[in-house]
Amino acid sequence: MKVPKRIAQAIVNSLKGGVVPRVGLGYITVGRKKEIEALLHDTDIVCDGGSSMRFIVGRYGSGKSFLLQAVRTNAMDRGFVVMDADLSPERRLQGTKGQGLATYRELVGNLAIRTKAEGGALTMVLDRWISMVQTKVLTEHQVTMDDPALAGLMEREIAGTIGALEEMVHGFDFARILSLYWKAYLEGDDRLKASVVKWFRGEYATKSEAKAELGVNIIIGDDDWYEYLKLFACFFHQAGYSGLIVLIDELVNLYKIPNAITRQYNYEKILAMYNDAMQGKAHYLGVLMGGTVECMEDRRRGLYSYEALRSRLEGGQFSKEHVDYRSPVIKLLPLGMEEMVVLVGKLAEIHSGLYGYQNTLTDGDLETFVKTEYGRIGSDSHITPREVIRDFIELLDITSQQPGLKVADLLGSDRFTFAKSELDSQESDASFAEFTV
Repeated sequence: MKVPKRIAQAIVNSLKGGVVPRVGLGYITVGRKKEIEALLHDTDIVCDGGSSMRFIVGRYGSGKSFLLQAVRTNAMDRGFVVMDADLSPERRLQGTKGQGLATYRELVGNLAIRTKAEGGALTMVLDRWISMVQTKVLTEHQVTMDDPALAGLMEREIAGTIGALEEMVHGFDFARILSLYWKAYLEGDDRLKASVVKWFRGEYATKSEAKAELGVNIIIGDDDWYEYLKLFACFFHQAGYSGLIVLIDELVNLYKIPNAITRQYNYEKILAMYNDAMQGKAHYLGVLMGGTVECMEDRRRGLYSYEALRSRLEGGQFSKEHVDYRSPVIKLLPLGMEEMVVLVGKLAEIHSGLYGYQNTLTDGDLETFVKTEYGRIGSDSHITPREVIRDFIELLDITSQQPGLKVADLLGSDRFTFAKSELDSQESDASFAEFTV
């Protein structure tokens, strides 16, 4: 398996640090076939003008973020624009101190397409839209770039393209800003282009500031940022993309909000987004949210504490024994030992290629490692792919730097056998302390 060193380095460093790599997921994806197929089926619906909303639920380190990033990669390959953000105490869906707008800014800042997967692709998308319209006008009207009639034809085409947006909430202002970008593009006014991009990013603090620089008396705010995501979704489709996929992770940060009323406002925002998706009020828009089991199902402060959400999201009697991949909530089952053996085998190849040594691990070594991890006391309820992967990369780092050290020596050590139970206890105490602060 030939993996470019830049990508291999990102994979190894991310996984050892306990985070999901944003590149190279195709090299290490194992299992989750049914989950990915179900979520990619949603993208087919979105591409046809529909909408979807799903929740990915699992324990810390179970692969929620990995699955979201896998969908992100596949969606970009299918021609979608993708936005993603992690919630935090400063980034929520709703707040009194601009936390909702902070989430919007993070989403737009991470806007990505296949040719700019790292994010920051908003300007590229806007320029591609103008280029697409220009190509269409040149072809349909048989004019050349130096034809004086081109500007007028372009303006009419753009007006027709964005006209449909004006019927949506805030659509008139959104269309007007798009027109300003075309004007700046036509006149080569980089300052005006930067101001338009600043407006789309939600970076204007006051209406008077936007009025002075753009001549518009409206800005994106904490209460209406989601409406602009719906506008973006329709615009991206008109700009030649399949639609918009929005990924929001770490819902647990809503669960941790100490004030019950503030939590409820955030849950009401989720309810509004869910109703839009289910009732067809949004178009070309898919939303995926990731969170822990507790932040979903806790009847005291989780999403299910809000009855309107619980009644919509909670599974029926049959789903308690069987997995329903078409339900709005997908619960991640643990990866099996066989799947983990395949995964660590892939990591061993990537690691050896990155650091330039001969991979001498046998299938028996890989199986012994995984069996040892899963054979620890409490592993059935505490072990997660994140911890197994982190241990394995550490093992590779140590053995590759000390050629005389054998894998069997590390696997058989008391430190390896009991370290995990100690770590679990420490993490549990830390999580409790953080939650109770």
